[in-house]
Amino acid sequence: MPGSFFDSNILLYATSDDVAKADRAEQLIRSGGTISIQVLNEIANVARKKMRFSWHRTHDLLARFRQLLPIVVPVTLEIHEAGLVLAERYLLSVYDGMIVAAALSSGCDTLWSEDMQDGLVIDGRLTVANPFRARM
Repeated sequence: MPGSFFDSNILLYATSDDVAKADRAEQLIRSGGTISIQVLNEIANVARKKMRFSWHRTHDLLARFRQLLPIVVPVTLEIHEAGLVLAERYLLSVYDGMIVAAALSSGCDTLWSEDMQDGLVIDGRLTVANPFRARM
């Protein structure tokens, strides 16, 4: 069942002061999709360190995303090993490799990310798409 997978940066834009990006991120999230534990961990880290959220506010933010996107892929040993292979093959960071591996394991065909290479097709079945890039 093809679907959307979200990188942490897209979810974080839903909380942004950049109205256009926040609106676009919220539109995509409302359409549904999948996330991973890796994504939730990255959001928690950014919320605490960069956004300076309290623990209470961080927990609330994570709960909100889990409610909107209830399919959460765990980081298993298989995803970890596949993520390392994907990071090496596609020159991704280790963390992005884990997200890509989770997206592939869940059968998604689109990975929404601002950080990864827009248009990159991974293993012939997952396309990275930057939702903020203008399409021709």
